[in-house]
Amino acid sequence: MDSRAENITASKHIAVVGVSNRKFGGAIYKELKKRGYNVYAVHPTMESFNGDPCYDSLKSVPADVEAAVVAVSPASAEKVVDDALGRGIKRLWFQRGSDFTRVVEKAEAAGIQTISRKCILMYTQPVTGIHAFHRFLARVFGSV
Repeated sequence: MDSRAENITASKHIAVVGVSNRKFGGAIYKELKKRGYNVYAVHPTMESFNGDPCYDSLKSVPADVEAAVVAVSPASAEKVVDDALGRGIKRLWFQRGSDFTRVVEKAEAAGIQTISRKCILMYTQPVTGIHAFHRFLARVFGSV
């Protein structure tokens, strides 16, 4: 496995930026919580998500957050990088599905460890269901 992925998934306190019942951020939040992570929901206009408090930005999440999954558009992700820098969060996982190249470059230039173009649920144990199948295919084709 990619050592950057191991570093991020070893973090037990993870914020998920972009939680929603209609988007993938919500599914990531629920799965990480089910897998034993201390997960913090981040959405600028929601007060709660899945019965848990929702924070308006990375600036307001509890101090023990070590990493964040970014499940917002690349345009919105720039602010997430700025907020991560302000909080000292040094690990960001940009969820696959969008081109975060410019934002990743900004984050890495500032010393933040990043992952992009990969799904975090293929790397957090236990990997099950469709994510286990996707991980198997990725290993076969050399993209894990």
